[in-house]
Amino acid sequence: MTVAKTARTEESATPTDIQQPGWRGGALQRRPGFLIRRLHQIHTALFLQECGEEKITPIMYSVLSALSQTGPVDQTTLAKAVAIDKTNMADILERLRKRGLIRRRTSTKDRRVRLTGLTDEGRALLDRIDDKAERAHQRTLEDLPPAEQAQLVDLMTRLVEAKDSATEPTGDGDAATD
Repeated sequence: MTVAKTARTEESATPTDIQQPGWRGGALQRRPGFLIRRLHQIHTALFLQECGEEKITPIMYSVLSALSQTGPVDQTTLAKAVAIDKTNMADILERLRKRGLIRRRTSTKDRRVRLTGLTDEGRALLDRIDDKAERAHQRTLEDLPPAEQAQLVDLMTRLVEAKDSATEPTGDGDAATD
C-alpha cells in the first residue's frame, strides 16, 4: 500500500511541488541575473518611449555620448569605453555613419587607424535627446527614494568595476544600455 501511495503522489506532483537544489530551486524572480536582465529590458523600453522618435537605441546614444566626451577616437578604444565587442561596434558605427551622425577618417599619425568623431548632425541629435535620455534614466530609478537611487548606482558601479577586468564585452549590440 505504501508503494502505491508513493507512486500516486509522484504522478500527481506538479513541477512546483518538486524540490530542486540550489539556485534552480529558488524563485527565478530573485536571481541577480534575471533581475539585471529584466531591469535592462525595462530601461530599454523607457529609453525608447523617450527617444524612439529619433530612431536611436540606448547603445547608439552611448556611442554618441562617448564620442562627445572623447573627441575622435579609434574603434577599439570606443568599443572598450562603451563595453561592447569590436564586431558589434563596427555595425553600430556603420549605421551611425549612414545617418550622417558620425564621420570616420584615417589618422594622420597612423594610417592603419581609423578615427571616429561626431558630425554636426550627431551633436545636434545629442542636443535634442539629452533631456529625454536623462528622463529615461530617472524613470528607471524613480520608484526608489533619492538616497537608494544613488546607492543602487554605487553598488552596480562597484560590481562592474570588480568584474570588468575578468570579462570581455559580449555581442549584445543594440541590447546594451548606457
